[in-house]
This record gives sequence, C-alpha cells and structure tokens, in this order.
Amino acid sequence: MRKILERCPTCGGQLIIREVRCVDCGTEVRAEYRQCDFCLLTDEQATFLKIFVTSRGNLSEVEKRLGISYPTVRSKLDEIVNVLTKAENQPVPMKKEPAKSSRRSVLDAVARGEISPEEALSKLRSTQ
Repeated sequence: MRKILERCPTCGGQLIIREVRCVDCGTEVRAEYRQCDFCLLTDEQATFLKIFVTSRGNLSEVEKRLGISYPTVRSKLDEIVNVLTKAENQPVPMKKEPAKSSRRSVLDAVARGEISPEEALSKLRSTQ
C-alpha cells in the first residue's frame, strides 16, 4: 500500500481526506478530514523526529547518530516545531453544505408544487 499523498501533485496545495474504509468489514465513511499534523512533515523531518524520539530527546545522541553539529540539530528540531505549531493553528477549509432542514424544506416545496425541480436544484446549489 502506498503512503498517503501529503500535497497536491499538481499545484502543491493542501489535500483533504474525504473517505476512509475499514479493511476488515468494508465500512466506508465519507466526510472531510485534515491530515494528521505529522503527515505535514517532510521525509527528512520525519526521519529526524524518529531518531530524536528513539534517542529519548537527547540532542547530543542525535548529533552523534546523524553526524551533524549541535546547532544543526537544534535548527532541525525548531523546523519541526514550526511545522507542527503552524498545523495546529490552521483549520481545515471545508465546503459548506446546506443544512439538512434547509434541504428538506426545498424538497418539500417541490413536492407541494410551490417550486419547480429546476428552481430547487438552483437553490440547493447556491447554498453550497
């Protein structure tokens, strides 16, 4: 199985996950989810974080394992903190769906003959 895409392959923009499926029972859930904060890390940042955690946060150990200077270790750690902090503060842009009661009232108006199906479709599209 492939790793989930982290950015749009066309423009590099943020992706939103819209569907998940259980591998055991096949249940599918459709909604809009944002990626986990750690999915926003580059491969290099994720590798650094793994080494940092397995070194139990010991920066000197990370320095030795990667063969880089202490200031470089701190800089890489600061990069990761910035990515995670930025992700934490950014809401997921969601497409607004019409409320079910609003949708229902439009459909009821069609059923009563008060508006045409074309008008109903127009109303439903304009509320999105």
